[in-house]
Amino acid sequence: MDTPPAVLAEVTTPRASVTGTTGARVKQVRALERGLDVLLALREAPGHGVSLNALHARLGLPKATLLRLLQTLSAKGLVWRRLADGAWLPSLRHALARPEDALVSLAEIASPLLVELSSKVVWPSVIAVPRYDHMDIIETNSPMTRFDFAHLGPVGAKLSYLHTATGRAYLAACGDVEREAIIARLRPIDADEEGMRMLHAIIADTRARGYSNREPHHPWADRNRQTVLRDGKSSMAVPVCLPGNGTGWGGRGQPIAALNITWPTRRARVEEVAAQHLQALQAIASRIGAAALAEGFTR
Repeated sequence: MDTPPAVLAEVTTPRASVTGTTGARVKQVRALERGLDVLLALREAPGHGVSLNALHARLGLPKATLLRLLQTLSAKGLVWRRLADGAWLPSLRHALARPEDALVSLAEIASPLLVELSSKVVWPSVIAVPRYDHMDIIETNSPMTRFDFAHLGPVGAKLSYLHTATGRAYLAACGDVEREAIIARLRPIDADEEGMRMLHAIIADTRARGYSNREPHHPWADRNRQTVLRDGKSSMAVPVCLPGNGTGWGGRGQPIAALNITWPTRRARVEEVAAQHLQALQAIASRIGAAALAEGFTR
């Protein structure tokens, strides 16, 4: 069988060489060079991840070759693939990675556990982290579900603290000082005390129940309110906490994120989904928090 031109070029094209300790010329390893090119391309890209198509355009390597290189680098813990959009990122859990982006590191920690959650819960989930006046989605397993409704995200989408289960779970778990600071940023200038009483009642109910949901709807016009009222979905969520310091909701520890489940409202009541899946959701959230602590994650 004839050798394919691309392979023939790889075999016959002279490679650069270096001088060994004995003075002999030592050829470079082409496969290793290609793998390092891929790793460097991921590390030099912005922190949003790089698609297979983008790597193909940048490096000029066949997509099949790139995929084999990426799978090999992934098996060695040097890169990982985000569930939400299939983008490849350098591992921030490895010494060779850039250490500055803690949120990407948390998404990397959560990603395989979201895969596990999808094997136990048919409905999709997102994990989101707190920002100044909203929650940011950092990963979702929704591409793994078979439901058309179930597209959640994308990564970077902003969720309301007031109107989403995800935001409410974090509000219920964070400390009093942080919570009041968040509420002060969200409170409308003309808000009356009834809105404040209702919000504090929602937080108290969330803590007593052990999970948050979207109801009752709050009157303040924060982001996502109209979507929550009209999209025909229901959600429940729990906080993701760093264990060990006895703070936070029920002594869970310092909250760093929130994890949800979302489903069509017509398919099940919140109480039914909670009875069936709350334990699995809490277990995955707990394991994400424990893994983050073990990796030295800090906010």
